[in-house]
Amino acid sequence: MAGSPDAEEAVSQEGRDPPAAGGAARRTKRAGPAGSGALQPAKLSRAELYKPPTSEELSQLKETEDLFHSSLLRLQIEELLKEVMLKETKKKKIDAFLHEINSLLSAVPETSETELTDQAWLPKDVKVPFLQVPFSVKGRFHFVPPTELKVVGSYLLGTCVRPEINVDVAVTMPREIFQDKDNLNQRYHRKRALFLAHIAQHFSKEKLFGSVKFAYMNSNHLKPILLLRPQGKDEKMVTVRLHACPAPGLFKPSRFYPSKNNVRTAWFMEQSTPKEGAPEPPTPHYNNSILCDTVLLSHLHFLSSAATDFPGMKDGLALLKVWLNQRQLNKGLGCFSGFLVSMLVAYLLMKRKIVKMMSGYQVLRSTLQFLATTDLSVTGISLAKDLDASLPVLDDFHQAFEVVFVDPSGLVNLCADMTASKYHQVQFEAKRSMEILDDRMVDGFQVLLMTAKPMLRTFDHVFHLKHVSKLQGACKKMQLLNELMDRGGNYVAAALPFIVSLLTRGLAGRTLLVTHSLPQTPEWPIDAEPPKHKDVGHLTFGLLFVPEFSASMLEKGPQADHPEALDFRTFWGEKSELRRFQDGSICEAVVWKADTIYQKRLIPEQIVKHLLKLHADIPESSICYMGALLESVIRTGKETSGTGEEAMVNVVCSYDDLSRKLWNLKELPLTVTAVQGVHPALRYTDVFPPIPMKPIYSFHARNRTKHLLLPSEERPCPAYIAPLKIICHMEGSGQWPQDKEAIKRIKAAFHLQLAELLQQQHQLVCRPTASHTDVYKDGYVFRLQVAYHREPLILKEVVTPEGMLKYQETEESRQLELETLHLPYLTSSLHGLQQQHPVFGSTCRLAKRWVSAQLLSDSISEECVDLLVAFLFLHPAPFMPPSSPQVGFLRFLDLLATFDWKNNPLIVNLNSGLTDTDCAEIKNKFSAARSRLPTMFIATPKDQWSSMWTQERPSAQILQRLVVLASESLRALEEQLMDPLNSQDVKMVFRPPLDFYDVLIHLNPNQIPRHLEGVDRPLKSFSRGVVKNSSAVKILFPVVDYDPVQCYLQELRDAFSDLALFFYDKHGGEVIAVLWKPLSFQPQPFKVSSMKGRMVTTLNNELVCVPNVEAILEDFEILGEGLVKSVEARTEKWTI
Repeated sequence: MAGSPDAEEAVSQEGRDPPAAGGAARRTKRAGPAGSGALQPAKLSRAELYKPPTSEELSQLKETEDLFHSSLLRLQIEELLKEVMLKETKKKKIDAFLHEINSLLSAVPETSETELTDQAWLPKDVKVPFLQVPFSVKGRFHFVPPTELKVVGSYLLGTCVRPEINVDVAVTMPREIFQDKDNLNQRYHRKRALFLAHIAQHFSKEKLFGSVKFAYMNSNHLKPILLLRPQGKDEKMVTVRLHACPAPGLFKPSRFYPSKNNVRTAWFMEQSTPKEGAPEPPTPHYNNSILCDTVLLSHLHFLSSAATDFPGMKDGLALLKVWLNQRQLNKGLGCFSGFLVSMLVAYLLMKRKIVKMMSGYQVLRSTLQFLATTDLSVTGISLAKDLDASLPVLDDFHQAFEVVFVDPSGLVNLCADMTASKYHQVQFEAKRSMEILDDRMVDGFQVLLMTAKPMLRTFDHVFHLKHVSKLQGACKKMQLLNELMDRGGNYVAAALPFIVSLLTRGLAGRTLLVTHSLPQTPEWPIDAEPPKHKDVGHLTFGLLFVPEFSASMLEKGPQADHPEALDFRTFWGEKSELRRFQDGSICEAVVWKADTIYQKRLIPEQIVKHLLKLHADIPESSICYMGALLESVIRTGKETSGTGEEAMVNVVCSYDDLSRKLWNLKELPLTVTAVQGVHPALRYTDVFPPIPMKPIYSFHARNRTKHLLLPSEERPCPAYIAPLKIICHMEGSGQWPQDKEAIKRIKAAFHLQLAELLQQQHQLVCRPTASHTDVYKDGYVFRLQVAYHREPLILKEVVTPEGMLKYQETEESRQLELETLHLPYLTSSLHGLQQQHPVFGSTCRLAKRWVSAQLLSDSISEECVDLLVAFLFLHPAPFMPPSSPQVGFLRFLDLLATFDWKNNPLIVNLNSGLTDTDCAEIKNKFSAARSRLPTMFIATPKDQWSSMWTQERPSAQILQRLVVLASESLRALEEQLMDPLNSQDVKMVFRPPLDFYDVLIHLNPNQIPRHLEGVDRPLKSFSRGVVKNSSAVKILFPVVDYDPVQCYLQELRDAFSDLALFFYDKHGGEVIAVLWKPLSFQPQPFKVSSMKGRMVTTLNNELVCVPNVEAILEDFEILGEGLVKSVEARTEKWTI
């Protein structure tokens, strides 16, 4: 503590007195009761302990009960406010810095008068921070030092929010600088820029400043400001923003009404003579930019009168600023800035929607409620009290601007630069936030104020306009000359509202929201040229879908004979055609081409590219559409069209047909009461769905007696055919035996009988065994397993030595319950979730493909990953449920990386089976029993206490590894997806880093049956002895569930699990990675019984045994003969 600047300052100021509050809080704790922040347990008498609460305490308790779901939320908010508010010592330093700036300003020398265009008096090391296009302009300029410097903005109100502390300072430019008609043709703006440039040039020589730079205020090119930061280690502490504003009463306000013109066309187009009789267009944005400078001080007075005697306003504004910041709404051109939200709170106070008694949380709620229910792009609001008849009315503002919020003077529109789409996004976010605050199942604080919402994770599809300069052409095509003049030539700002409204119209019905990133220009050094309009980089657009309609192939228009039909044809261009519909009507319509579900999801891409080309001349090559780049890793087969959703539907149809046949089987001694699928393909979450196959006999060896095919030794390993497991529940009956061995025999008999009857009644090829029956149907292999509902109970029976019968869980009974009760329930619940959210299955598949690609598929169960993804769809707050697999996958990585697994259970509320009291109870029990529970704890309605899918795995180390991999993958992916100018190799995050494994076992590709499922398609593929066909009836039974690599892995784990861990990507991985267990490499005392894989050496004259690594590596090769290509030892870790 003693070394920090705070402490030194506190000591120097206070001498030997106890430090003031906040000065040195950490020392205060030791300083005893003298300091105001001392944390000492107070000794209270009995009477004081039991005295009734004061009225203030009562009102606080009442408020906590009424407003916050829990007292925890109140404490969290208080803690957050402490974090973001400015500390007293910082304020003192900032004040001192401001005093020094003030004294420096008055010392800046005057200059002699020159023409505005003659800027030779400025030294070469400072450039005018203004794009002077066109350059020639009338008027004269000379510098006169400013008369006064006033602090404006949030610093004085105490609503500054860390981490970025900006202090706004207004410098008044003296009257002598200006002449008549300075309101025209950017003359005022250029004088303002020259005024700032001269100050900058002098300040840059001063030792006081660490940096002197220019920036555009809210990225508005007409409004440069000067940024000053202190010298040394305080440079990051504060940025003082210098705004130049005109002397009061310089301009007549009536010149700047939204309908007036202040930029002449002839000047802007550099024509010598204006056209005869052409009326000048209004320039509302230009006018507004000058008016803003005239009202800086009056706004400050207005806000400070609102903030007096209103402590809740300060807290409420801090919370609102955090809320806006997490949603990326508060920076850039046309942002919803902190100043704007302060004015909004003042408006609500004026309208009595907020009263001065309210706490910060109530201010937050009331403001969000107002934003959610008011559309300022339709009905604007005004802070002007006495309506002066000469002032413009709200309708005048609505004609000139998209969003209207008029300031107290009645002249300035505070939302002038905001697009309607941006305001609709704010409105949408406010609605969503109100729903979240009212939902007792959600931790509102965490979700609203602590969770960032970057565009990539918020919107279902994101696309970039790579080259913003293409918007120049768009302005020509859309005839936006007037807007360009109004915006000072900024074609991005001029075209953006039109581009967005074009897309909103084209995607209406498919999207809830079409929004854009805010153009931002970076700050720049004073000796550099100011940034051009194209320097905002790329523009990003986000689409949020309505899941039911986003993929529809038809855009139905008006009837052909209606007058609107022409408008529809003009809008869609040559894509529009006449079609006759089933009801007999003949309408205009647009039909988009898409064959697979994957292509249908990308119809919005076709629409966006078509409309931008047609109406804005933006070529397809300039649009980088990031909707479905990741899905290439779950493509099936060589055809590039689909991602296997159709194959999944076919499997489920075949299964439904089989279950009907099982229910209606005749001549069974007991009827089938339920048929339940448990294979992931039957809940749409199998990474690569099974494809119907028929074996080629010549490729296999045969077993004639049993009509079976076997793998042939000469040929590559046959294709992997996954058995799709189905549980058949048989009805209960008194005839079932009560002995576990007898039940197994009866079940075996049922398996034989089911095979026989399916063959007789439905001509299906079956292969019965004692534990199951395999059925070949439609090219798939279904594995039927008979279940009897009392069997788990009978397995739990234990007879005590006293002859008492008691029930206790055994490993066998747990496993059986899992297979026959819990897994079917989970599969049907997730099948239901897929019906509600069509991209649930594809998101699961991406997530599992990623886990498998990281070689961790054996370390975490498939069901566990499915539940993690289900959580994203059931509890999406603060987002909407995902409507594209890519956004679902990015949120899956974020969930893995940021969820606090150590201190919280993940509660997945399937079928809304849990109430908020249940959730609270789960959390409490979890905290009480944390040490005994699995590292990753997932609770569902049917499994609240045991977290059965994560009991054995993942282990703490594997979970830690997953968290690290997820956060790295997310960072890399977001970087790539947000950078349209680089090539997007998104497969990068599916290629595992192998450098930290000790041994790599390279496999022979022709023995890897799923070789083609690899992330990078192998160049050479092998024939696997099957043809795609599902019509075969009489066939020899194919080789089922045969993967040599899995058999080899099992053998390795059986033999060496005490020495090493083995990792493998089951989807076509060519490498098994091995990690030695560090503990097993410590020398152990020599025992004959524990010599497996070890050798004897002497250490300090004692016989000890250590692992014999060379022999073990040799064993790896011998065990995998024919499958293993080579064994590569990567580290020398195993030398003692």
